[in-house]
Amino acid sequence: MTLHLFLTPDSQLLPRWKEAFPGAWSAARLTLGQAVDAPTVVWVSTLLDGWAALVAQARSSAGVPVVVVSQQPSQAEGLQALDAGAQGYCHALAAPAMLREVALVVGHGGLWVGPELVARAIRATASRLTAPADDPQSRLSRLSEREREVASAVSRGLTNKEVAAHLAITERTVKAHLSAIFEKLAVRDRMQLALMMMPAAAATVSVA
Repeated sequence: MTLHLFLTPDSQLLPRWKEAFPGAWSAARLTLGQAVDAPTVVWVSTLLDGWAALVAQARSSAGVPVVVVSQQPSQAEGLQALDAGAQGYCHALAAPAMLREVALVVGHGGLWVGPELVARAIRATASRLTAPADDPQSRLSRLSEREREVASAVSRGLTNKEVAAHLAITERTVKAHLSAIFEKLAVRDRMQLALMMMPAAAATVSVA
């Protein structure tokens, strides 16, 4: 069972946090005593003074996944969260189902951020990475035609809803395709998928 610790100024849990994680607890400072015998995800509110330092502390001293929750998410704040070591960044008022999905992704070592941050991170990382040994077409050959379309759309930063509208399919179908894509390409999340397809994505961006 994964434990969830929310760090907030008033040590209070929002109702939607309680609904998402019934066994969650809250504090105003980092205390991980209960995390010794169980996996833990730490959620840090940007309302806390020095929240970025708390993220760095949790990552360095406890080595647990950290998600930053914000009342007013922005690209600048999201990048600050990632720089501090967070594996996730989302709205504090996200639906319980979304919060559980975030926890699942970061708990398996993935990265959860918005599509805008993914695109920006890819651009920032592109100049520091060497091209992979296999070309994009070689990697894409592992996928079906529809899976290639979904992978291409996701690598450009589209959300599942936007991909569904673009390809005239349901969001459930998009999720099913993504699961197959992740398995075939051995990636854990959208960020890794986008980086794997970076040469093709970069070409698209340069033309636009």
